[in-house]
Amino acid sequence: MTRLLRLVSLTLALLLPATLHAQQDDEAMPAMLVADQVRLDGRTRLVAEGNVEVLQGDTRLRAAQITYDRDTEELLITGPIVITNGEDELILADEARLERDLRNGLVRSARVVLDQQLQLAAARLDRVNGRYSQLTRATVSSCKVCGTQAPLWQIRARRVVHDTEAKQLYFDDARFEVKGIPIFYLPRLRLPDPTQTRATGFLIPSIRRNSQLGTGVKIPYFIRLGDHRDLTITPYISPRTRTLEWRYRQAYVNGRITFNGAITRDDLRPNKTRAYITGTGVFELPRDFVLDFAIESTSDNAYISDYSYSDADRLESRVTLSRIRRDEYFAAELAYYHTLRVNENNSTIPSIIGDARYERRLFPRAGGELRLTAETHSHLRYSNLTVDGTDPDTVSDGRDLGRISAGISWGNRWTLPGGIRAAFRTGVVVDAFRVRQDLAARPDSVDQVTPNAQLILRWPWTRQDPGGVTQIIEPMAMVAWSGGQRPNLVNDESTRVEFDEGNLLALSRFPAADRRERGLQTAVGVSWSRIAPEGWDAKLTFGTVLRKTADPAFSASSGLAGTRSDLLVAGQLKNLNGLTLTGRGLFDTGLVLNKAEARAHWNIGRYDLSASYIWLSADPAEARPSAVSEWAFASSIDLGQHWTALVSSHYDIAANQPISAGLGLIYSNECVDVTLSASRSFTSSTIVTPATDFSLLIGLRGFSANTSGRGATRSCN
Repeated sequence: MTRLLRLVSLTLALLLPATLHAQQDDEAMPAMLVADQVRLDGRTRLVAEGNVEVLQGDTRLRAAQITYDRDTEELLITGPIVITNGEDELILADEARLERDLRNGLVRSARVVLDQQLQLAAARLDRVNGRYSQLTRATVSSCKVCGTQAPLWQIRARRVVHDTEAKQLYFDDARFEVKGIPIFYLPRLRLPDPTQTRATGFLIPSIRRNSQLGTGVKIPYFIRLGDHRDLTITPYISPRTRTLEWRYRQAYVNGRITFNGAITRDDLRPNKTRAYITGTGVFELPRDFVLDFAIESTSDNAYISDYSYSDADRLESRVTLSRIRRDEYFAAELAYYHTLRVNENNSTIPSIIGDARYERRLFPRAGGELRLTAETHSHLRYSNLTVDGTDPDTVSDGRDLGRISAGISWGNRWTLPGGIRAAFRTGVVVDAFRVRQDLAARPDSVDQVTPNAQLILRWPWTRQDPGGVTQIIEPMAMVAWSGGQRPNLVNDESTRVEFDEGNLLALSRFPAADRRERGLQTAVGVSWSRIAPEGWDAKLTFGTVLRKTADPAFSASSGLAGTRSDLLVAGQLKNLNGLTLTGRGLFDTGLVLNKAEARAHWNIGRYDLSASYIWLSADPAEARPSAVSEWAFASSIDLGQHWTALVSSHYDIAANQPISAGLGLIYSNECVDVTLSASRSFTSSTIVTPATDFSLLIGLRGFSANTSGRGATRSCN
């Protein structure tokens, strides 16, 4: 019996190749044999028969009979044989004859199922050297087979060899069939098995039809360069372009990098080589520092739009070093910007920008929090002009700026009688500016000192309903003062100001230090919240800002111009049916809308819908001569067991014309994924031409690790 158990243990190692490599000492692994009868047949044959079942770890073997013959040193297993190894592998066979060392043998009428996806059926399966499974007259498919009907797709081959260590499938005289109809023939073919995560070879090709580039095909090829890096190259060939796309990835002990790019020769720009590159990386450094970078570059402004690589209209390359601790923050960044916009000139926009910031929190024994800050900023334009050109702003075309800021503040919080929450903060900030190549009317060096004080009061009222719903009404008020005077410095950093519920109670709403709110100001508001364990949650906020003196640095559409700001209204609604509504708007004293945005998302069952709307009033101070009114819509709809529809649209209401539109249809089942999509870009300019794209992608499930998320399995009639 002991000898039989050892042999059965080795049998499992033989028939289950996924576990062979891990079993360094097969005979030492325990196995449990259960059978109706175990007997000796003569002096040399040991037989276990009747509902024979062998258990070894996650592996289970069931057979009608297992016989060991000591004279021939063969192990005979009579079926039906069923072997399972966890959830990743299933083997069915009629009978098996194996040599004593179990590295070679024969299995008849074998069927192997890998990762519950790929089925390999053969009249004969030979095991060679304990590593290779050779299937003769084999059929491979991941489709459901209904009786004698041909599967949706299958690969027939004279021979299939499964290398269990390399996790590869090798086909000889392979014929690909769809519903039993031969489509193409390949004398040699290699594919990864579904347990393979990274293997050199071709990936799924795609077909693309573009109104400018014609009909083309993309054939990606994945190259495994090691355990921690790889390269994917994708030739894209059509009548009007010859493009090579590529992606490089590498992982390190403390980080990772990814680079994407393409190089092109096409008919859109004859006799010119076009290219682009993007890259990202992040590394964890000693002492909690993190280094990350991003690179974006292109040979011409229209290239990434022509090939749908990106819809960005400005490219950013940067490198950042940062560290975040409980009471300390540090970040330093150097960035480079390249504009693709028609109305901008790269020589007159701030192209090179450097920033660094340090912040430290201290907690003195007297109470409260002491905060120390230091910050530096600089930006450089390529132009050397000291006069204003044709740009929409009033900045010198070559103006460069550098700034150093330092501040100290102290603050504390208290709970007053009646449940009123009070927060007080006071401090001083010093800014020093150095300017080069500016208009002659302004000085080259400017300094400013800004003392400040701020008091915030909140009074939350809470009510608990019998159903568990909590409602909170919170009146809020702020009184703040900032001293000093604004220096004679052009607005170069704070050209766009946003007013929302996040900065309603802020000391200054300008995004940078070249502009600070000064004088006495008051902000008042109220918020209402509803929190329900079951039902719908909501929040609504109203607020406005009052000043003694208007600040001319605020534009008309910012909502903060004048002594009284626009009325801020912001709200959010969520329910258990997957609906989320978010909106905010700024209304002037006549309840005329200045700015508004709204977003909606609904995810329920078969539907995933999202929509957004934005309204910006005309404001020449923000380089917006006419109003902006746009909406966007995107949806995913489950049409049935296997079909999904995709719809998207972006429309310019102010101009009464579409910006983009797209349609897609996805078919997915247990063995195939088919994606058909069409999109149209209506945007046109001196460098961008409207274009229409069609693409077709067909993926066969069972040869890739990322197909383990299976589609709905078809049913047989």
